[in-house]
Amino acid sequence: MAMHLFLPIFSLSLLLSLPFENATSSKDLNTLLQDCAFKALSSPKTGLPYDAKVPNNLTGVKVSAMRLISGSLRTRGVQNYNEFHIPIGVIEKPYVKRLVLVYQNLGNFSEKYYPLPNGFSYLTPVLGLLSYSGVNLSATKLPELDLRASVDKPISIKFSNVKSVPHGSLSKCVYFDLNGSVHFDIVFHGNVCKTVKQGHFSIVVKSNNASSPVPIVHAGTKKTTMNLKAWIIIGFSSVGGCILLMLVCLLVVKVLRRMKLKQMELESENNEALVIKHYAGTKSPVAGAIRTLPTMDMQFV
Repeated sequence: MAMHLFLPIFSLSLLLSLPFENATSSKDLNTLLQDCAFKALSSPKTGLPYDAKVPNNLTGVKVSAMRLISGSLRTRGVQNYNEFHIPIGVIEKPYVKRLVLVYQNLGNFSEKYYPLPNGFSYLTPVLGLLSYSGVNLSATKLPELDLRASVDKPISIKFSNVKSVPHGSLSKCVYFDLNGSVHFDIVFHGNVCKTVKQGHFSIVVKSNNASSPVPIVHAGTKKTTMNLKAWIIIGFSSVGGCILLMLVCLLVVKVLRRMKLKQMELESENNEALVIKHYAGTKSPVAGAIRTLPTMDMQFV
């Protein structure tokens, strides 16, 4: 009887000691991949990426880890960490002496863990860049650090193997932050997206037959943000209003200038020494009909 009780308890303890392989949300997935990435750092060299092994049920997902010194990241950056280029000036909060950058390529699991709003589809897999404290490489379930770049020198992601954009459609960068919010931005030349924060990124496209407008839904809330089309209409309305105001100002200045010139003409006519006469619709000055009378010079008499 004691043996029968011992086996279930032993099986339960063994199950709890195994890594959490059934990630049901993006946060669970980040926790699992952080554990996999840190296991690849058995005796790491600073600044070198190390590929990690993932569970069999996540075949196709690529994960790697890179351990860095905080000061080196800020003064040197990271030129090429797979698709990511990290410039100088990037800082983390809270400050740690050493940190680990975890790279993710979710492959065919992109749609599962990061579903898009209706009408959008992926052109590339979702890529992730997250930072953790690298002081204790055996730690698990670590919280992410707050990695920030400046607006002048953002982090860039150069995507490769991008699917072709359907005719008449426009590709966009999509960014998923750690709070679950979804943001869209423009795609720069060469299939490049830019960001000042860490998170997950991809290039998406909106299908032509999708219903419009499509709201951007923030995960964890029931609120929706104003769609891009509405912002464009507001922008054009503001520009049109500014142009109309400039035209009205120019017209007022022109009318005031003409009134001032007319007033100057009237003042000059009222103060003139010569007589102004009108001939055939024109005005011209005429000297008065006064002649100097002849006088005899008494010197020659």
